[in-house]
Amino acid sequence: MDRGNYRRGGGDDNAGRGGGNRGRGRGQGQGRGGGRGEPQIGGGRGGPQMGQPPQQWGNQPRGSGQYQIRGAPQTQPGQNYPVNQNPGRGGGTWVNQPVQRGGGGGSAWPRPQQQVSGVPNTAWARPPPQQLQQQGSGSGVATAWARPPPQRSQEHGGGNQQQQVVDRPPPQSSDPVQVDLGSLKITDQSPSSPPKGYKEKRVPIARPDTGKIAVKSIKLLANHFPVRFNPLTTIMHYDVDIQQKADGNRPVKKLTNKSVLHMIREKLCADDPTRFPIDKTAYDGKKNIFSAVQLPTGCFAVNWSDGEDVKLRSYDITIKLVAELKLCKLKEYLSGSLSHIPRDILQGMELVMKENPTRCRTSVGRCFYSNEHLADHDFRFGVAAYRGFQQSLKPTSGGLALCLDYSVLALRKPMPVLDFLKEYLGESNENTFRNNIRAAKGALVGLKVRVIHRRTSQKFLIKQLTDCKTREITFPLEDPEGKDPPRDVFLVDYFRDKYQREIRFKDFPSLDIGKGNKKNYVPMEFCVLVEGQRYPKEDLDKDTALFLKNISLARPQERREAICEMVRAEDGPCGDITRNFEIGVDRNMTRVPGRILPPPDLKLGGQSRLPVNDKCQWNLVGKSVVEGKALQRWALIDFSSQDRKPFFRLRVDEFVFRLKDRCRKLSINMEEPAVVHFTDMNELSAVGKVEKLLNDVVNEAGQKIKGKLQMIVCVMTSKHNGYKYLKWVSETKIGVVTQCCLSPNANKGQDQYLANLCMKINAKLGGSNMELMDRLPNFGSEDNVMFIGADVNHPAAKNVTCPSIAAVVATVNWPAANRYAARVCPQVHRTEKILNFGSMCADLVNTYARLNSVKPNRIVVFRDGVSEGQFDMVLNEELVDLAKAIYDSNYQPAITLVVAQKRHHTRLFPEGGPANVPPGTVVDTIIVHPSDFDFYLCSHFGGLGTSKPTHYHVLWDDNGFNSDRLQKLIYNMCFTFARCTKPVSLVPPVYYADLVAYRGRMFQEVLMEMNSSRSTTSSSPTASFQQRFYDLHPDLQNIMFFV
Repeated sequence: MDRGNYRRGGGDDNAGRGGGNRGRGRGQGQGRGGGRGEPQIGGGRGGPQMGQPPQQWGNQPRGSGQYQIRGAPQTQPGQNYPVNQNPGRGGGTWVNQPVQRGGGGGSAWPRPQQQVSGVPNTAWARPPPQQLQQQGSGSGVATAWARPPPQRSQEHGGGNQQQQVVDRPPPQSSDPVQVDLGSLKITDQSPSSPPKGYKEKRVPIARPDTGKIAVKSIKLLANHFPVRFNPLTTIMHYDVDIQQKADGNRPVKKLTNKSVLHMIREKLCADDPTRFPIDKTAYDGKKNIFSAVQLPTGCFAVNWSDGEDVKLRSYDITIKLVAELKLCKLKEYLSGSLSHIPRDILQGMELVMKENPTRCRTSVGRCFYSNEHLADHDFRFGVAAYRGFQQSLKPTSGGLALCLDYSVLALRKPMPVLDFLKEYLGESNENTFRNNIRAAKGALVGLKVRVIHRRTSQKFLIKQLTDCKTREITFPLEDPEGKDPPRDVFLVDYFRDKYQREIRFKDFPSLDIGKGNKKNYVPMEFCVLVEGQRYPKEDLDKDTALFLKNISLARPQERREAICEMVRAEDGPCGDITRNFEIGVDRNMTRVPGRILPPPDLKLGGQSRLPVNDKCQWNLVGKSVVEGKALQRWALIDFSSQDRKPFFRLRVDEFVFRLKDRCRKLSINMEEPAVVHFTDMNELSAVGKVEKLLNDVVNEAGQKIKGKLQMIVCVMTSKHNGYKYLKWVSETKIGVVTQCCLSPNANKGQDQYLANLCMKINAKLGGSNMELMDRLPNFGSEDNVMFIGADVNHPAAKNVTCPSIAAVVATVNWPAANRYAARVCPQVHRTEKILNFGSMCADLVNTYARLNSVKPNRIVVFRDGVSEGQFDMVLNEELVDLAKAIYDSNYQPAITLVVAQKRHHTRLFPEGGPANVPPGTVVDTIIVHPSDFDFYLCSHFGGLGTSKPTHYHVLWDDNGFNSDRLQKLIYNMCFTFARCTKPVSLVPPVYYADLVAYRGRMFQEVLMEMNSSRSTTSSSPTASFQQRFYDLHPDLQNIMFFV
């Protein structure tokens, strides 16, 4: 209940990383800078004019403005500034910034210069090439640039590392960047909108340095396998279009089936293997072919049939050359001499490395599974667990690497339908169907099958089972010449005459596999289930689901061995096709140095320092919380009182006594319940019943006590769909938080269980369970800091109408930074961008100001759920929206933006040991981005399976973090999660945002169920997009109702 056992990123993750094939900016224009664009046209990040050689510095001026270079600090004439320890790749990227007249140190986001605690305001920029000596004179031509570099103070760690001071001249260019001040115009801007230059394209910041803080170092293995390639190789990229030719009266079908397109392309290669060598090409099943040799271009005719009794159809295959992908560009990028990432080359190489497993294995989503299962992985009802892998190519600071991870999925076995029914039902005879016809229909309808009575590659969907036996089935047979009228024939006779097949099981029903309204009856004995059909995990029984979970959550040593086995397998990514492209893969994992960060000192009640064990865990035995909120007015609803089984009935007096006693030991004052209401689980069956029940309890309590109820504790016999009704009514209608638990657990009354219950109750009331003894790093005593977490929850894959749910949470206290307020908002279906991000954050900033009498001067935003291909959207759209909403002439806080990713495939293994990596393990070399500011942090103890680190990627930083301070900040925050006594795997703002987004999804499901039972206009799908259904009750808006 209350998602108490919710785990982020645990076990095997088959979701993949989403997109990533599009550039991070425009960059395609005629020398128009501002983003990572397509490298075929111009120079990637704002390339040169088409047809001209690339300049030393890619972006040229667009109108007026100054240019921020990625990867190196600004150097002004006559000034010496610290140089970044890692200046990034090569020359860097110019990004337009607002003009600051007079040259000097203006901010990239203009704000009053703040030297708070010596913490720098933002990253700095290098002046444009060929500076002129006159600056800020107001006449002639002058050059403007961004703010000077920050001066790090000793107080915040800036003085513990020796900084080299040099006078670096600006880069020289044959095309100087100059700004005509006489042509500039002053534009009035409203106080609420950011300056014009803020809207210019930005790219993720460069890594400032590598971290050094550690209690000890650790040798690790990462599932990154170094990839070798010949930089002299050119991969030919072709566009392929396959169209069916018109043939008399036969309709022309649009080809969308990947397997059909693959077979037509294979027929082309088989007809002319010299010009179309299949082992030197890779095809994505849609529009792209990548070839190791030149292919002829033009239109080619192919005759192909998908069955022996189906007439040949003619197809036109049009092949056009798109680009010649020179791998030397990838080498230049990895070595640092090319600034933009050649995404098209990576896309082509990735497809080449997936070609072999695509042909040899079963593809499900982005994963490739073995065609055979292990004997002990057979579930015995037509389903088995199949092992597989998912892979991706990663450009890293150590070079190009193949990242491959182990995966397990429950799939239906490719077997004859009769054998499947024998396993599923226990036996297959006439009595089976007579007694279990409903179960047989439920098991088969919707599955895909192939037929074996004729040669065909087609796959058919089972629409239904026939109501009569096969011996009784007749259908109208049309005369192929059209001379005679249709005549009814028996299905048994038709198969005997047409295919020389004698049907054995005439008393079984047949399958209807016709498309659309057409009927197509085929006896079961001639049908075989297609491979690669998922079996829903939620349909597994408890024991089988637990068995599948144990297989998926392989221990580190087992997972490492399985990964290495799959890399070396003949049907893996390293086949002959890869070698034909002169690409090789090292079969050994990458060795990586790691560091273990020191855990923070914790504080519980009494202000004493709390030590943690070697797993970074602690317990509450004999200890109290930092701030316990008194629970003086509460009610208890017992939904178990009328259960037939005594085991499930709550022992109310005993439970209340134990709960009060455990709260007292934690210094939480808990009174007797004002109301104890006895009912049954049927009260949860409808929203109306739940609302009436809660209103009755609140009204009854109002007659007995003064003041509104603080909480309602609800005890249920089991998990129930009415749980979401309860949450929606209490949190949007009634305005009283609820705490749910199960009666069997409540009756056991174990100390740890009750302690966890008390922690959640205290957090929901606004108390503080645990705090850090020391202030979070990088901030001073005069700072006011807000941490924001943001996430979007999308509907299920097959849902095409429901809204996505955006959630934003933010801290409302400082320096403890452990109390959060939340906002939730529905938005356009499957839209990842948070459309109302600015207004939601502005509301939270105002809430912070109302509770603390001051606005935060520093904001750190953690964004969850986005892939690398969406970084540009977060950086140049969501961040802009945030600044527009909160900035004015008197308030411009420093902002840092960090993306937290759990949906990645990187795993870390201690070298030479069977255990998981310890909590606090951080990696920021070799397997990270070549120049961007990112790192992997495993902040939790992995008790199940193999720990998955969180990948943190810093996109923007006004707060002057270095690697040590940001890594330590995030690790320390992971100890402040309100409902457990151990560090969590994900920084709490993101964790809480995910919980709130999930709560919003529950609200949406309640609304859809309510609307489906109504006949009014509000029952339309658009009803669930209305914000009023998601607005929290005013009494709950600024408390942690979601923990």
